[in-house]
Amino acid sequence: MNAVPWPDPATSILDEDKRALLYELVIGLSPAQLYAVAAYSASLAEQRPGTARSLAVVAPTSKPVITVLYGSQTGNARRQAEQLVRRFEGEGLHARLVRADAYPQRELAQERHLYVVISTQGDGEPPDDARALFEFLFSKRAPKLPQLAFAVLGLGDSSYPQFCVIGRQLDARLAELGGHRLVAAGEADLDIETIADPWSDSVVALTRESLGPAAQAPATVRAVPRAAPTQHSRDNPFMATVLANQRIVARDSEREVRHVEISLAGSGLQYLPGDSLGIWPVHSPAQVTQWLETLGLDGDAEATRAGRSLPLSQWLATELELTRPSRPFVAALAAGDDTLAQVLKPEHSAALSALLRAYRPIDLLRRHRPSWSAQQLVDALRPQSPRLYSLASSPLAVGEEEAHLTVTVLDYLAHGTQHRGAASGYLADGGEDVQPRVFIESNDRFRLPASGERDIIMIGPGTGVAPFRAFVQERRETASVGRNWLFFGNRYFQRDFLYQTEWQAELKRGTLHRLDLAFSRDQAEKIYVQHRLREQGRVVYAWLSEGAHLYVCGDAEAMAKDVHAALIDIAVAHGGHSRERAQAWLDELLQQGRYARDVY
Repeated sequence: MNAVPWPDPATSILDEDKRALLYELVIGLSPAQLYAVAAYSASLAEQRPGTARSLAVVAPTSKPVITVLYGSQTGNARRQAEQLVRRFEGEGLHARLVRADAYPQRELAQERHLYVVISTQGDGEPPDDARALFEFLFSKRAPKLPQLAFAVLGLGDSSYPQFCVIGRQLDARLAELGGHRLVAAGEADLDIETIADPWSDSVVALTRESLGPAAQAPATVRAVPRAAPTQHSRDNPFMATVLANQRIVARDSEREVRHVEISLAGSGLQYLPGDSLGIWPVHSPAQVTQWLETLGLDGDAEATRAGRSLPLSQWLATELELTRPSRPFVAALAAGDDTLAQVLKPEHSAALSALLRAYRPIDLLRRHRPSWSAQQLVDALRPQSPRLYSLASSPLAVGEEEAHLTVTVLDYLAHGTQHRGAASGYLADGGEDVQPRVFIESNDRFRLPASGERDIIMIGPGTGVAPFRAFVQERRETASVGRNWLFFGNRYFQRDFLYQTEWQAELKRGTLHRLDLAFSRDQAEKIYVQHRLREQGRVVYAWLSEGAHLYVCGDAEAMAKDVHAALIDIAVAHGGHSRERAQAWLDELLQQGRYARDVY
């Protein structure tokens, strides 16, 4: 790393010794690591919840170090990894937590205990923050690891054919490189704790046994001061109040979209643009009755699960997942049904995936009519899971005790039944009277640039525009001078132009510099945001070449892939790259934190 001249402000603010210390810290860091340091420093300066967790400076120690590595798209893998580190700390073992894109790959050869928690995205892809590490491990550069003890916990969704495939591939690769598999790979479905808890128990116990008593005195740690953590979390949500809940599309729109404003007053919850709000759904009395009548069960009947006994009606209302079928649910139904049992065979994974996507649990119950007791029903369903919504507000603009959401209400007819979204239907039907249980899910990889001078390009069709409303508000409130460019798309201009008057006001104010629109159904040929990107390819490439940050939010299955393909085409057409080099260029932007995706 060549010496870089200090800017004038640094020369006047930092004395020579501090400048030397800072230079020693940053020398040799990768671009992604430098961006992380800059973002963390900026968050400390603002005295607001930062893009990085508080640091702990560990005194030099000869004790064995355990590395817990995670790759996460939505935060679940991060949460499980954090819990594992806390388990190790509780046993007096020195463990460090590292996000995959911040892991120094050169350290892999020296690792002795490595535990990886990683999700699988879409059709068998690693999360964005683990792409570079995944490629490194499967390359010729990956070192032999005969000294390594490892274990892998994969997270996924069994409704997809490639369920937990990234975890399986990583587990096999670490063994192929010579590592010793301490615990068999775990494969967790959406009811993560069912697999994650026993996997973690085994990992901690076997690690403690292998390291011996000499390793069980904690290292000396000097924690960087930080604000007291909020008492509300995913497992202890806050009962919020709805301030506003209104439809923001035309009455004749094919989809209902609502703008919801929620009060966080008294919660202690804090957020940044890019974060999500988690909502725990409550199923309606009508939906609970529908289930009870379908199976001929009594809602007052008691059932027990994980040591808790509740009436069946309460299990169905708040505790169990009623809208997303799972492989275990199908397996329970297939106990007396040979035809249904066929789709559970490995060679029929595509058929199982199609069934899980086409049917809700209530549809399958009506089709197969099992003679279940209340206890059997509770055993067959997986625990309720929260729904995450990208926050559509900046606390600088709306106040720290208020949060806005943009919600598409899932509502469709299938198999003779009208289906509503678990959380979206709950919010829509409850209006301003609903009191949702909420928490903040931070997303450190989906942050505005630390420098307000950077340009940003935002691609958010449909409700994917939500975080970009927050971004533009934040850039306005912080008087950022970087340019802001939004690509927005939906079905019809007249019916579905979300926040139209706000964008027009931001254009007039000068805080939104460019707005490119794609309304797919307003003409015979469908036009999407990726088409607008290609039309503006020369300028898009120029902005990115000059240091702009690129953000994508929305559908992962089609839109995100189509946008990625468009970006490769742009790099080829306007950057003179081969397709291979164009892909490598996008990978570099990912590693630098300049290409961020919040896709689902």
